[in-house]
Amino acid sequence: MPELPDVAAYISALEPRIIGQPLERVRVASIFLVRTADPPLASVEGRIVRELRRVGKRIAIGVDGDLWLVLHLMIAGRLHWRPAAAKLAGRNALAAFDFPNGTLVLTEAGTKRRASLHVLRGAAALEPIDPGGIEVLSSDLNAFRHALTIENRTLKRALTDPRNVSGIGNAYSDEILHAAQLSPIALTHKLSPSEWEQLFDATRSTLRFWIDRLRDESNGKFPEHVTAFREDMAVHGRYGKPCPRCGEPVQRIRYADNETNYCARCQTGGALLADRSLSRLLKADWPRTLDELDALKRRA
Repeated sequence: MPELPDVAAYISALEPRIIGQPLERVRVASIFLVRTADPPLASVEGRIVRELRRVGKRIAIGVDGDLWLVLHLMIAGRLHWRPAAAKLAGRNALAAFDFPNGTLVLTEAGTKRRASLHVLRGAAALEPIDPGGIEVLSSDLNAFRHALTIENRTLKRALTDPRNVSGIGNAYSDEILHAAQLSPIALTHKLSPSEWEQLFDATRSTLRFWIDRLRDESNGKFPEHVTAFREDMAVHGRYGKPCPRCGEPVQRIRYADNETNYCARCQTGGALLADRSLSRLLKADWPRTLDELDALKRRA
């Protein structure tokens, strides 16, 4: 799912392309995409784009008359900039937004249609769709700590809850916790003052690094390869590969459709976190440390 740095990259690329331009036409190929009926989708056609906003992980496009198109890309949705009047080709193409200078195309990989488009009247209508998490890049340590300690939760869950912090998901939470050298299952009510400072600094520096990195990679072009898995990430999506800090293999916890990636040496004092499926299978044989894991591999 595109997260804060990815959405910021999209907005940075869209601003010089569509602000001040009329949205000539909206073409929708999937009936599942549009989630609102009033105002009608056709009401935005012909209106000038005046503003772009990030609302959590959503992109809000404001046009004349205080109407807003709100795109939520979910897991597999992506945006592409194509020549004007580009065709909606292929089963993954969901919608096209035609401007005089080009066409913004929304695609979604896979068979599940989770991406959504809302048409809203008035900027105030954006508030109910905002989960309410703080904007960490414009917040201070106290606000950050308060947001994450409303409930006693693991750091992974607290960081990825959009009601706590805006725009952080599975990928960047892994990177943040590795940078902070904190366990993903550490409880928010158990952190020391110095650990809160580590986490706050790591959150801000990681997000800023990737915002700058993605902007520099685009170099004025539209970001066509937005992905949660990047070779130069420290741990996310790098199970079994060496940690860039200590060289130990990156570990993971699998749950549902997601996984948490971490370095046992840097983040958990060498302890391996129990993977739900494998720990049930291995039970007492589940390795608790990196040394036990190495011994298990040698026996295999």
